[in-house]
Amino acid sequence: MTNNDVLRRIRYAFDLSDSKMIAMFSLGKLETTREQVSDWLKKEDDPAYQNCTDIQLAMFLNGLIIDRRGKKEGSEPEPEQHLTNNIILRKLKIALDLKADDVLRILGLAEFRISRHELSAFFRRPDHKHYRSCEDQFLRNFLKGIQLKYRDNQV
Repeated sequence: MTNNDVLRRIRYAFDLSDSKMIAMFSLGKLETTREQVSDWLKKEDDPAYQNCTDIQLAMFLNGLIIDRRGKKEGSEPEPEQHLTNNIILRKLKIALDLKADDVLRILGLAEFRISRHELSAFFRRPDHKHYRSCEDQFLRNFLKGIQLKYRDNQV
């Protein structure tokens, strides 16, 4: 999955307006314009499409965490220079204040089953012997589950 795909899916799942997305980027310490956000949300075949870099998506996810959970005491987290699906998954888990059972339920909404042990492997340090890389299919199903929980169940 590209960073732009992740950004589009998060926007859709939480029904975020352009101004709300700009505010989240701002919370993550990245000043953006409506045009930049619009270009990141376009499909790859659109001539105005711009690639969303790892650091830009990291700043957005940091802004999402601050927006949903509040500002943390102490120093500001530095955005990652290189994002992996594992980091994206961790940031979404933090932003939504999810426990392992919550993540498993969200995956169940997308009809994707995984054991608690398999899930914990995604949150380990990369040098841990039981670390497992989060593949695109898993992240895609997690984002689909988030959409089903947060957008499709809104009344």
